[in-house]
Amino acid sequence: MKAITLTSTQSSKLLLTEVQTRHLLPGEVRVLIKAAALNHRDEWCRQGLYPNIKDGVILGSDGAGIVSEIGEGVDYELLQKEVIINPALNWGDNQKVQSASFEILGMPRNGTLAESVIVPVDRLYSKPAHLTWEEAAALPLAGLTAFRALTYQGEIQPGENLLVTGFGGGVAQFAVQFGMALGANVSTSSSSPEKLEKAKSLGVSNTFNYLDHNWISKANEETRGFDLIIDGAVGDTLNHLIQVAKPGGKIVFYGATLGNPTKLEARKIFWNQLKIMGTTMGSDTDFMNMVSFVSEKKIQPIIDQVFKFDQAEEAFDRMRDGKQMGKIVLIP
Repeated sequence: MKAITLTSTQSSKLLLTEVQTRHLLPGEVRVLIKAAALNHRDEWCRQGLYPNIKDGVILGSDGAGIVSEIGEGVDYELLQKEVIINPALNWGDNQKVQSASFEILGMPRNGTLAESVIVPVDRLYSKPAHLTWEEAAALPLAGLTAFRALTYQGEIQPGENLLVTGFGGGVAQFAVQFGMALGANVSTSSSSPEKLEKAKSLGVSNTFNYLDHNWISKANEETRGFDLIIDGAVGDTLNHLIQVAKPGGKIVFYGATLGNPTKLEARKIFWNQLKIMGTTMGSDTDFMNMVSFVSEKKIQPIIDQVFKFDQAEEAFDRMRDGKQMGKIVLIP
């Protein structure tokens, strides 16, 4: 089958090649991929910035397709079912935190950027009927991350003020859409006027350009602070978020693209009794609840652009350069 693998033998680090398939083990299924989506971890693998990187691994965590083959012990009724794949493997039984053996599909085991993928049967969920293949492929990793950040960690309530930073990326777009569906007053930030206009068109209450040195005072004036802030950048922007959090508010971060903060406004944290917490992906319960929520609310992921597998380098470069508005999808 054709697959996009990681390689150290060419400048792009991506290789579209023929890969030998294998026989299924008991409890496994083969899914013919109809669409797969990119996440920043795929680009970090290309750049050599992700742990346990191995040459020859098929990249990709997000995928949707049709069950074409089943292993021993798998229900025959699954054959030809339309499914999406939960890329979180070995979370474990503790809802609070993932197990020591937790991993994400696409590195170090083969992922979804291929004509087919083999996964344990318990990673399969029915594809929401209202979604296209491209929309379904865009949902799993970013949707799961956003849903857990909002509901389990953030415990967002109807009528609360929610700020989602960095609108345009996958997790941020889902956090905005989910937040509005949950009845929150949603605001978002970006450095792109075009992305902020898109957010307004979705019904976001307030938008802020974080390159504007007055955005903090503007945010506090317009919203009187946020009950919950969802962020994927951290770095020294954490101190900005502390300034716009309501007393008793929460800041939940799912990434740190800007690295660690060089200083921390500790006095404001304890005096305002703020809660700062991290979140990663989500449990099987989170995933099941997220898919049900998307189906119930008829939420449709924002698709930035669809590429063919042989355009993978262009797709990865678009994500690397931060040009996307929504999810980048690849099809075989």
